[in-house]
Order: sequence, then structure tokens, then C-alpha cells
Amino acid sequence: MNSNNIDKTKKDKRYDQLTEKIIASYTTLGIINTGNVRLPSFQQIDENLNRFKEILFPGFRGNLSETEMSNLSTTTTQRLEQLSHTLSHSILACLNWDNNDKATQEHADTITMALLNKIPQLRESLLKDAEALFKGDPAAKSLLEIVFSYPGFQAIMVYRIAHELYLKQVPLIPRMMSEIVHSDTGIDIHPGATVGHSFCIDHGTGIVIGETAKIGNHVKLYQGVTLGAFSVEKSKCSNQRHPTLKDHVTVYARSTILGGDTIIGKNCIVGGNVWLIESMPDNTTIYVSMGDKQVLKQRQSPQ
Repeated sequence: MNSNNIDKTKKDKRYDQLTEKIIASYTTLGIINTGNVRLPSFQQIDENLNRFKEILFPGFRGNLSETEMSNLSTTTTQRLEQLSHTLSHSILACLNWDNNDKATQEHADTITMALLNKIPQLRESLLKDAEALFKGDPAAKSLLEIVFSYPGFQAIMVYRIAHELYLKQVPLIPRMMSEIVHSDTGIDIHPGATVGHSFCIDHGTGIVIGETAKIGNHVKLYQGVTLGAFSVEKSKCSNQRHPTLKDHVTVYARSTILGGDTIIGKNCIVGGNVWLIESMPDNTTIYVSMGDKQVLKQRQSPQ
């Protein structure tokens, strides 16, 4: 036997031994998909998101041809049919993974159609978000620029899609969607969070919004803001663990607001680099002074 064959034999034995150890870990540790359910990949979910965006804002994920533009009704119907088919199969796979293969295609189709029927409402809501971004950012030149390129808007758009699936108790997919846009933008919005209309994320990198956070209307967040939770027992995970921000709240860069009992009142301003674990009454400002102390200042109610 030549040296090459000897080396190959040693290498094969090495992999055989390693395989045995890995198989043993499968048995003792579990966490493998041993059933017949083929879960959707991140690539599949990303493709579904892009199809959804094409319907929400035609022409923003690639130019529409003259034929497609002149027959927008036909083009939209085709896109709806394609999205419905691919998304429904992904939903069915995830439902069956979570329910021991008891879900039906009919149930998945019902969830899918309920989501697609929300598109007009989602477009209206997203337009308000885009307008809030436009009004809140002096550098913004147009709504088109915001819809096409702003990471804050992209994160909000995916959140609003994922949130609808979250409300329908679809497992995996909402979180997969949020992690896809998190990777793209650096903005992490849990699909379970409740967010009102005219939501503005300026810059956005490093923003974290937890599952039970409640955000009112006309709220503006800057980069690095965390709406987080204190560590709690798993049995209490269904309780509100993240803060509430009421209408017209502004939170500046790198501030952290924690706790389910923390309520930031209407028209409040949270300055940059603030650590906040207590509620704020309406019409107040908190900021860090030159002495590194946090100062709470009452303001007059807006007229």
C-alpha cells in the first residue's frame, strides 16, 4: 500500500470517529428536524418579502416594463398569485413543524389570503410612516427617496408585514423576516411589538425594540435606542416586559429604556445616552447634564 492510500485510510477513520460522536450528540441533545417537514430557508422567506414589497410599492424592487406598467392590474394579479403560492407553502411547513403535521393547506391558504387582504391597509400605514420620516429628516428630499433607500423605512415595512403573521400565530416566519431586515439595516424590531402610525426611525442602526413594547403614534427614535426588558422568569414571558411610549415621544441616540412598567408619557423627550427605568409624566424632558446626572424637566403642554 502506497503512502497516499495509507493517508486516505487514516483520514477516513478520523471522519468515521467524528461522525459517530456527532450522531451520538443527535441522540442525546436532539434539536434536529427529524420529521418530514421541510422548513423554509432564509432565502425563501427573503424572496417572499421581496415579492411582497413589489406589490406594496411597484417598481421599487426593479423597473416595471412598459407592458407591465400598461397592464398593472394583470401584473399585480400575477404577483399576488405567485406570492400566495410560495408564502402559503412556507406557512404550512412552519405550522406543521409546530403542530405535529396537523395543519392543512386550507388553513395556510386562509392565513395567506388574510395577509394579502391587508395590503391596501398596509400601504396606507406605510405611507404615513414615510411621511413622518420625510417631515422628521431635513435631509430627506422626497418620499420616493425614503421608500427606496431609507433603512428605517425598510425595517418598519418588514415589521408591519411580520407583525400580521405574528398576530396569526404563525411560527418561525415572522422572526425570520425580522432577522433578515435586522441583518440588512442593523435595526431589530420584534414582530410582536405594537407600533402605532406615523412611526419615524432616523438613521436607525443599533435600534432594538422588544416583543412586548408598545409604541404610540408619531413616535421618533434615533440610532442606538433600546426598548428592552429586565431579565424575567420564562413563566412570565407573556407579561409586558418592555416599555410603553405614548404619542409624540422622541428618543434620542443611544438611550436605553427598560421594563414593562415603564411608561413614557405623551410629548416626552428622552435625550441622548439616558438610562431610564422609571416612568415619565406627559410633557417632560429627561437629559444627561454636564455632571453626568440625569435631569427631569417639566415642559408646558403643547398648544
